[in-house]
Amino acid sequence: MQPRDRLSAKEIQVATLVWQGLTNKDIAAVLHTSEQVVKNYLRTTFDKLGVWTRLELALYVASHGGANWHAQIRTDSVAPLPAWGAPSAEEKVPYGETGTKTAAAAAAGSAV
Repeated sequence: MQPRDRLSAKEIQVATLVWQGLTNKDIAAVLHTSEQVVKNYLRTTFDKLGVWTRLELALYVASHGGANWHAQIRTDSVAPLPAWGAPSAEEKVPYGETGTKTAAAAAAGSAV
């Protein structure tokens, strides 16, 4: 059993968000919890993986598959996380005076 196999689903999610570059405050907003709870998840994750810093944690996640590293741990644990702050394709993004674009169209640069 590898150290990462002992992580809970929330610890995996927090580690992935750290890998994506989010701060504790940002992670707390994504998880709808407090920064202290995020710190607790990080402390237990650090202990389980044998890392000391957020950078070491991010490097650990990157070296084990990045955003999909949880898929190598358990297939049923956590769904892949979307990029934080990126609107989904169904969300509308304001587009000047001429109407709206979907987020996908806005990213592609074409009007809907």
